[in-house]
Amino acid sequence: METVVGVMPRRRFSRFWGRKTMFKKILIANRGEIACRVIKTARKMGIKTVAIYSDADRNALHVKMADEAVHIGPPPANQSYIVIDKVMEAIKQTGAEAVHPGYGFLSENPKFADALEAAGVAFIGPPKGAIEAMGDKITSKKIAQEADVSTVPGYMGLIEDAEDAVKISNQVGYPVMIKASAGGGGKGMRIAWNDDEAREGFQSSKNEAANSFGDDRIFIEKFVTQPRHIEIQVLCDSHGNAVYLHERECSIQRRNQKVIEEAPSPFLDEATRKAMGEQSVALAQAVGYTSAGTVEFIVDGDRNFYFLEMNTRLQVEHPVTELITGVDLVEQMIRVAAGEKLPFQQSDLKINGWAMESRLYAEDPYRNFLPSIGRLTRYRPPVEEATPTRAVRNDTGVFEGGEISMYYDPMIAKLCTWAPFRDSAIEEMRLALDAFEVEGIGHNLPFLAAVYDHPKFTSGEMTTAFIEEEYPDGFDGVTLSEHTCTRIAAAAAAMHRVAEIRRSRISGRMDNHERHVGADWVVSLQGQSHDVTISADKSGASAKIDGQTLRVESDWTPGDPLARLSVDGAPLVLKIGKISGGFRVRYRGADIKVHVRTPRQAELAALMPEKVAPDTSKYLLCPMPGLVVKIDVAEGDEVQEGQALCTVEAMKMENILRAEKKGTVKAIKAVAGDSLAVDEVIMEFE
Repeated sequence: METVVGVMPRRRFSRFWGRKTMFKKILIANRGEIACRVIKTARKMGIKTVAIYSDADRNALHVKMADEAVHIGPPPANQSYIVIDKVMEAIKQTGAEAVHPGYGFLSENPKFADALEAAGVAFIGPPKGAIEAMGDKITSKKIAQEADVSTVPGYMGLIEDAEDAVKISNQVGYPVMIKASAGGGGKGMRIAWNDDEAREGFQSSKNEAANSFGDDRIFIEKFVTQPRHIEIQVLCDSHGNAVYLHERECSIQRRNQKVIEEAPSPFLDEATRKAMGEQSVALAQAVGYTSAGTVEFIVDGDRNFYFLEMNTRLQVEHPVTELITGVDLVEQMIRVAAGEKLPFQQSDLKINGWAMESRLYAEDPYRNFLPSIGRLTRYRPPVEEATPTRAVRNDTGVFEGGEISMYYDPMIAKLCTWAPFRDSAIEEMRLALDAFEVEGIGHNLPFLAAVYDHPKFTSGEMTTAFIEEEYPDGFDGVTLSEHTCTRIAAAAAAMHRVAEIRRSRISGRMDNHERHVGADWVVSLQGQSHDVTISADKSGASAKIDGQTLRVESDWTPGDPLARLSVDGAPLVLKIGKISGGFRVRYRGADIKVHVRTPRQAELAALMPEKVAPDTSKYLLCPMPGLVVKIDVAEGDEVQEGQALCTVEAMKMENILRAEKKGTVKAIKAVAGDSLAVDEVIMEFE
């Protein structure tokens, strides 16, 4: 089933006006889920599409979906996707009349817009002047100040070196945000709370900015404590019409990278929403903006808002806006680029319901969210659907059996849900996450599930410091409530009974299989044991557990990795893996072993010693597949706790590995330029 865009049963703004001037063929200068997203709307509009791909993306989903595909070079983006000459050659080869840049890569590159204009090819985005004015964060803040838009205090000039960064940071006042001028998507951003962090953050930001954007300019601004990140979606045509499509709350962030977004914000009142929207439109009009764009703000606890930047492109999180407005933003970008007028006015754009978006990343939450690469041995998203009371949408660029590469952003998919109210949209997301199956790589599904159950999130009282404050030592899973454990124990006992009956049938040892499978079991999970008695009938089973009887119904078959059950009348969706004497169960951020034993087996199991994990404290292990950028110490050096040891780059992000305690370097096993696997030894300590 294809992704549904603007799925709610409401007025749709998608009439096909001006077909005589509409493009016949569009090239998408991007990859992954955004390329697939653009292709779907183009197909709906009857427009042919051209994909471009690197060696690493030869078998990618966006290549399979497009009408044509052109190879443009090796895997590194700076040798393929962001080489303007190669993209222009692909346009020439295919006769594409317009280019949609997606986000990232060339989407905010004025040189690319110049090249397209010179070739007579339409850019499905804003004019070059707007890209230069708003895409550069330093220039955009100056323009915003001139337009009387409230801005965060900071230094807008260019910064020469790390010591200059320290000096400026002291003038602005710690904490400060060090940011890449041409940055976006969390790349090239660091928070510094002291001089040492300012020096280190300046250099890391410059390196990331140069690698990701080809522009290493840096600026510094005051970091507003206890902020919320709220952005306004704007849409402008070339006939002087401009509207805002309300706001998105993007405060759940990690390393300045958005993780969960929603629309509207649970924090804004109507007056603040209107003021932010009108200010955003005024800013866009001041620079002659056309197409879709996003104006980002920091909002404090008193609803004072401060301009951060304007992204002159489509945003990753645009689906939640589409879900609450019914507007297909990609379609409107295409129509604006073709010279059409917006088919609606501000008064037409109402907020209908609530939408949530979860970014599914190839990042291992149990390894401090470090990138994970490899083959997707299983990839089964929840079914996309839309009704008047609920919707599920999944924007993705991968497929089961495909590879997650180390060369690009770690995003796998954007899972979205819609419902009439915020609490029901959250519940729809919980159920969708429960049903999302991903195997073969590390991923952040458990963490996403944990956030949606967190009281600070469900109350809407979060800030951009949410992850840092609630998970200061990283994420190590969730401890399930006693009530939830009881439900899972009942389900596990019923499932184990089904598996035992199946085994006895396959072995042929018994004639009446069900009669010879016991009714009494001891279920152990999260350090607790539950005595369970199972009584089965044709439609399910009753489980006597902890002094109560729970009805368990399911059509689960042994071997299925997803179990959809009803326990005591409420849905329960579990990800199931087989282990000796039970199951590996993953549910709502918890990853636990559930052992189901006979009473005698449970007695004997209690006498077994626990296996001790090997001691790796004397080694620095590579936490993710990546490239060693530099080694900061030498053999024989004495290092202090927190000292930088080396830098490893993966998926466009630099990761500084630090000493966990004081020690002496005994041996260094890697050098700059080495490609390392997970847990490969980088250095050994005495």
